[in-house]
Amino acid sequence: MNYVELDKYSRKWIFTHASMPVAAADLEEIKPFTQARSSQIWSEHISKHSPDADHFEKGDWASNEKIWSEDTDWQTEWDSDDATLPNGVLEFIDWEDNTTVFFCYEKYNVIETKWGVFKRNWKNFLFFDDGPMLIGRKKKQVLWFNSNGTFKSAHRE
Repeated sequence: MNYVELDKYSRKWIFTHASMPVAAADLEEIKPFTQARSSQIWSEHISKHSPDADHFEKGDWASNEKIWSEDTDWQTEWDSDDATLPNGVLEFIDWEDNTTVFFCYEKYNVIETKWGVFKRNWKNFLFFDDGPMLIGRKKKQVLWFNSNGTFKSAHRE
C-alpha cells in the first residue's frame, strides 16, 4: 500500500478547513503517500541526502543556486479572494490538468495529485509553506515555495 487514507492523514484539515473547503471530487484525487513511499519519491526526485528543503547538500540538484529563478511573490495571491495561481506559475508550467504531480513537504510527507487539482486548491497545499516543492511525474519543471511568501522555479536535473 502506497497511500494513507486522507481521513487518517495528519494534515487532513488543510483540505477540509471551513474557510477553504476542497470539493469532494478533488479530495478523492489528493493522495498522501505512506512515509516509506514518500521517502522513496523524495530520494528519487528531490534528494538522496537531505530530509527537507532547509538542508540540501552539495550533490543535491536543488542546492545549485544557478538553476533557480528569482523569487516571485505567492503570498499576495494567497491572501486575496482570487483562487488563481500566483503570477509566473502558469507561464512556467503548461502541463495538462491530468498530469500527475507530487507535492513534497519533506522526505516523509509527499502528496500525489493531478495538476488540475493542485491549480484549483493550491492555497490549501500552502497552509504549510516550510519549503515544499512541486514536481510533475516525468517533468523537469519544479516549483519551490518558501515560507517568506515567495517561490522559485527551475528545471531539475
